[in-house]
Amino acid sequence: MSDKVKFEIEFVIQASPQLLYQYISTPSGLSEWYADNVNSRSELFTFIWDGAEEQAKMLKRKSDEFVKFTWVDNEDDSFFEMRIIVDEITKDVSLFITDFAEEDEVDEAKMLWENQVSDLKQVLGST
Repeated sequence: MSDKVKFEIEFVIQASPQLLYQYISTPSGLSEWYADNVNSRSELFTFIWDGAEEQAKMLKRKSDEFVKFTWVDNEDDSFFEMRIIVDEITKDVSLFITDFAEEDEVDEAKMLWENQVSDLKQVLGST
């Protein structure tokens, strides 16, 4: 099995950090754009896509700033993080995503994030 490689991708989102944080940190927010359904019990989140379930543990979070998850069936140190960055000068809000994928699947993983964040922007009314 090849090692996963880390990649980062950034999206400008026209929404307040507080509102955006609700969509990246709560089961109801995540189920609006990231998965078909999301349930949580404490730090353990269950993401459901087309009937298939994946569980992730929330490792860290800071209100209005970031959330960091790791997949429960993970065999390495990979994680995915969604960080909210506000430009100090322009006040533009960005969603900065850090994730891992197999080397030959990075482009596909980035495309998946682009599609999901596109859904998030629609939900937020951001263009």
